Amino acid sequence: MIAALKIEIFISTSQSLKDKRRVVNRIKGRLRSRFNISVAETGGNDKWQRAELTLALASNSKNHLEKEIQNVRIAMDNICLGYAEILSETLDFF
Repeated sequence: MIAALKIEIFISTSQSLKDKRRVVNRIKGRLRSRFNISVAETGGNDKWQRAELTLALASNSKNHLEKEIQNVRIAMDNICLGYAEILSETLDFF
């Protein structure tokens, strides 16, 4: 079973695509180091204050995936604090 979490973030302090890339790479790096997770920027590539990140987890148990996704959401809130604001999120299971 696979869980895909799509998160749209707003980076208010970003003044350029370079600033945005710095924040997005920081978020991606911290999530990868804390969790066994795949993270990719899947949208908003041409916008310098918005980004869409898609995170993917795989497990044989839906309960385990739900717990891990909850931990990832908490970590995202902590990582984004002061850098970005989470605008929306969508969770799908496959």
